[in-house]
Amino acid sequence: MLHGLLKGRKGLILGVANAHSIAWAVARNCAVAGADLAITYQGERFASKVEKLVEGEGIQATLYPCDATEQDSVRQMFQGVERDLGRLDFVLHAWAFAPRTALKADYLDTSWDDYALAQRVSAHSLVHIAREAKPMMAGGGSIVALSYLGSERVVPGYNVMGVAKASLEASVRYLAHDLGRENIRVNAVSPGPISTLSARGVSGFTEMLEQHRSVAPLGRNVEADEVGGAAVFLFSDLSSGITGEVLYVDAGYHMMGV
Repeated sequence: MLHGLLKGRKGLILGVANAHSIAWAVARNCAVAGADLAITYQGERFASKVEKLVEGEGIQATLYPCDATEQDSVRQMFQGVERDLGRLDFVLHAWAFAPRTALKADYLDTSWDDYALAQRVSAHSLVHIAREAKPMMAGGGSIVALSYLGSERVVPGYNVMGVAKASLEASVRYLAHDLGRENIRVNAVSPGPISTLSARGVSGFTEMLEQHRSVAPLGRNVEADEVGGAAVFLFSDLSSGITGEVLYVDAGYHMMGV
């Protein structure tokens, strides 16, 4: 179904951490769709893990270390991508982080440092990424960010990350406006809860999965590959008229009144 949708396209996947990360599912689906990929990882301790993932799947991809909190690191990464790929047709923003202390405490008790760090990594980095990607998308392109329902509803335990995701979604809309005249589309995908390393850091995550399954119209949780397929759609010409939107991939949970 995906074969050929991204043939000849060149894309950047930010934030692959391990085999369970949503970013990796997106990368794998983009490769199946025929795209040439650049993939980033956070720090040297993830280098060998990501290399093994890419080799194990037989994916042709160029790997780059990149620290979302350091503008110089981001700039150097883009210089490498421009050198190796020449241009970009799409980018996945999958960077999100908040200190564990901020997730365990009430939002009321969030410190400025924890709030600022969550915003910097999870939301403002999208602005920086879009600014760096723009010159490499001379023929137009698609930028997709990963969000979550905690951006618009209170999800106990999600706390400062919910506020950061709300900022991320607002940034998607404003960037869609700013970049639309360049034929660069900016959207977000909002998955249901998926058992990733970062998600398991949210208090009560197991109960969250059970609640989602019991309420969602499809009666199940979603898989990372379903998010990957949605991202391929937003990267492809099939979504050429869509920008500034949040696409929910959550088995319908978001529309329910609970």
